[in-house]
Amino acid sequence: MAKKKDYGNDSITMLKGADKVRKRPAVIFGSDGLDGCEHSIFEVISNSIDEAREGYGNKIIITHYRNHDIEVEDFGRGCPVDYNNNEQRYNWELVYCELYAGGKYDDSADSYEYSLGLNGLGLCATQFSSEYMDVEVVRDGFKYNLHFEKGDNVGGLKKEPCKKKQTGTKTRWRPDLEVFTDIDVTDEFFCDILKRQAVVNPNLLFVFRSENEAGGFNEQEFFYEHGITEYVEEIAGEAPLTSIQHWTAEKKGRDREDKPEYKVKLDVALTFSNKVKRTEYYHNSSFLEHGGSPADAVKRAFQAQIDAYIKQNNGYQKSEGKISYNDVEECLVLVSSSFSTQTSYENQTKKAITNKFIREAMTEFLRHQIEIYFIENPDEAQKIAEQVLINKRSRENAERVRLNVKKKLTGTIDLANMVEKFVDCRTKDVTRREIYIVEGDSALGSVKLARDAEFQAVIPVRGKILNCLKADYAKIFKSEIITDLIKVLGCGVEVTTKANKELSTFNIENFRWSKIVICTDADVDGFQIRTLILTMLYRLTPTLISEGYVYIAESPLFEINTKEKTYFAYTEQEKQRILDEIGDKKHTIQRSKGLGENEPDMMSLTTMNPDTRRLIKVTAEDIAESAEVFEMLLGDDLQGRKDYISEYGADYLELADIS
Repeated sequence: MAKKKDYGNDSITMLKGADKVRKRPAVIFGSDGLDGCEHSIFEVISNSIDEAREGYGNKIIITHYRNHDIEVEDFGRGCPVDYNNNEQRYNWELVYCELYAGGKYDDSADSYEYSLGLNGLGLCATQFSSEYMDVEVVRDGFKYNLHFEKGDNVGGLKKEPCKKKQTGTKTRWRPDLEVFTDIDVTDEFFCDILKRQAVVNPNLLFVFRSENEAGGFNEQEFFYEHGITEYVEEIAGEAPLTSIQHWTAEKKGRDREDKPEYKVKLDVALTFSNKVKRTEYYHNSSFLEHGGSPADAVKRAFQAQIDAYIKQNNGYQKSEGKISYNDVEECLVLVSSSFSTQTSYENQTKKAITNKFIREAMTEFLRHQIEIYFIENPDEAQKIAEQVLINKRSRENAERVRLNVKKKLTGTIDLANMVEKFVDCRTKDVTRREIYIVEGDSALGSVKLARDAEFQAVIPVRGKILNCLKADYAKIFKSEIITDLIKVLGCGVEVTTKANKELSTFNIENFRWSKIVICTDADVDGFQIRTLILTMLYRLTPTLISEGYVYIAESPLFEINTKEKTYFAYTEQEKQRILDEIGDKKHTIQRSKGLGENEPDMMSLTTMNPDTRRLIKVTAEDIAESAEVFEMLLGDDLQGRKDYISEYGADYLELADIS
């Protein structure tokens, strides 16, 4: 056993400086993989967006270099980096080297009112996670330069006079492979986020430059003059079901009575279509992949108001259930862009918001707007109601068909729970599941105790099984033992006959097991039952044999005990070899008992445990030869069987049970 280390007062440590991010990037960025790297990039872009939203700058240039460098340049006021008298420190130290520091904590009107950044984490965290970062700021008649390497500043702040009138901030950096497992960000990522930001920031131009193999740059521009309305029109395409609606509102409220009041701006554009569907939610410019409060508000408002309209206009049939939001969503094209002075994100990745007041205010706002819209546009209201009802009834019909098909399929093959004395295993992983076919109820008890119930199932063969080579199909499919076995296997049978009314046709995809293990006593009766089971599988499901799913569990013939060790011999030759190994040591030899008489520990060791058991894989490399042998020994060819015994019987006299 490994020596335990002391765990005392000096065992507690704290991450300091850049290590807070470099050693645990997923805490800030949600992942240490490519997703986290992409989020770190967006943190820098979002600072430039916040500056533009405040009215400073109308263009942001993003450059992606082939060596994984990224550069973001804006034309705002320039990030303050000089000395801060209030904090008695340089601002560049606060912005780039301190988590939870920034210019967005102040609730006063002259601060960032509606911003993507809230926590003072993003820019510093991205700097900490970079291989290097270079910052150039132009403001107040000066040009400032900063250089960082792996989270640490190198060379301090460089400041020189500058006559340029255009202020702004330019940041170039490379995400560090020591922090992220992958930094190979695609151009598609940039195009996606920049298009989304152009949609929710009308009249802000995003220029994306991507370095090509020749050393030049491919450029794309993203610009939406009319924001989300223009975007909804683009999504809906030609001939939407209804006209495009654009609703806006401003609200004030609080999430709880003792919490401070904050402002919310709501901006929603929508239309209905019978060709496309799309719902997208943004808050403070951040795309809410998981929605949150705005998505909840849309679901509640649209489902309630359209349901009320259908009821008022007697649109439902007698005893028909009401619509669900899914029926509305199937024909809805909606983009929501909300802003608030206080936002509760699920986490730093900002993929959902949880503000209670935003959800309630937006629900009330949408319900009111939909009600007015339906009154003022009765023709469009009727079209919407009719389309939603079509969606509902189509969904219900499809569900009925699905359930009927499922019932039909499972009714024929999924009957394992109805098979008498079948004991299933816990796992549903087909690649692990094993089915043991055992001889009789007594063996069932022993195997149940010895098995690993996680992945080993058991079914007993009760009495003698039919000889499937001699019996006709009518008799075979009347045999409860055989039909129970096939039901448990789940794959059906490779037989097409009117006699087969209960079992489905063969489909290997429905086979529930990785191994079929035939486990019988090591005596003449056991060998016969094993042969009859193999014969059944050979005639009804030969593919299971040819694909290598069928195994025979070898049972030991002898148990040899010495004072130090217990040996198991599976053949006479193996018994002799063990006796030679033991020599003159005192020992006992016991003929193997039937499976039902074995102790569970012995059964597990010799028959069930994958690490110690012996399995013989049943193959059918030459199907014709196998068929010939089966037919001759077990079929109707009595004379052929007599001839074979007279010719070869003497070779097997020692194995014959003659008494």
